[in-house]
Amino acid sequence: MQIRTPAVAGMFYPNEKKELKKVIKECFLHNFGPGKIPPSNIKKKIFGVICPHAGYVYSGPIACNSFYEISSDLPDLFIIIGPNHWGIGSSVATMIDTKWETPLGEVEVDSEITEEISKLTDVIEIDNFSHSREHSLEVQIPMLQEIAANFKIVPIALINQSKEIAIKVGTAVAKIAQKNKVMIIGSSDFTHYESNEFAHEQDSALIEPILELDVDRFYDVLHKRDISACGYGAIASTMIACKEIGATKGELLKYATSGDISGDKSSVVGYGSIIFT
Repeated sequence: MQIRTPAVAGMFYPNEKKELKKVIKECFLHNFGPGKIPPSNIKKKIFGVICPHAGYVYSGPIACNSFYEISSDLPDLFIIIGPNHWGIGSSVATMIDTKWETPLGEVEVDSEITEEISKLTDVIEIDNFSHSREHSLEVQIPMLQEIAANFKIVPIALINQSKEIAIKVGTAVAKIAQKNKVMIIGSSDFTHYESNEFAHEQDSALIEPILELDVDRFYDVLHKRDISACGYGAIASTMIACKEIGATKGELLKYATSGDISGDKSSVVGYGSIIFT
């Protein structure tokens, strides 16, 4: 069993256990967070979520809205889909025989499920190297460790985020979700490095088709407005999978930019927390 050591501990989130737990608690209680500590008493069926993946000081409170919402009915398996920012390794990659290490402990990859999902489509390859430096999946795991126990993950990193790939990935994930109790997490930030007002405008336009689970219109808006959401393929894959297993709509829990949180609104990144029910 390999150990996938943290790539961004000490940068995106604290690398010491006590400090990390303190920061996560502060994210849950933050003005832009849910304002409460999980578990919740929410009873609705949630098929998947969209979470941001920046440094906790910026996007952590937004992400915690999704984590709070799912905390009352947690599965043993989380399928986490995110972009491969580094462009290294396979075009679409999962992995086997690995534990992901964080300051809060180790989380095992469900090798049986990852082997299965790689056989369900010709695009998902088993390639541990693809995941070696990627933060979009890593930053979700300490949050999950704070709300869940004894769970496994299926990590999927995307270099190719086309609609055709998203359909194949989403359909494969749905087949796994139909046979197992899982939670699907699509990891993405929204607009990057624009003025605060423009980021809000762009992201509002892109979130609309997400809430309607309209993948065609999502890609249409993305391309026509040239929106710089980094994990658009992860969002689309999550939408497709959730719709196939029974979701009928998305719900925006919280949207804010790094500027809304920090006060510096000259060049911001947008973050959204969405659930699919």
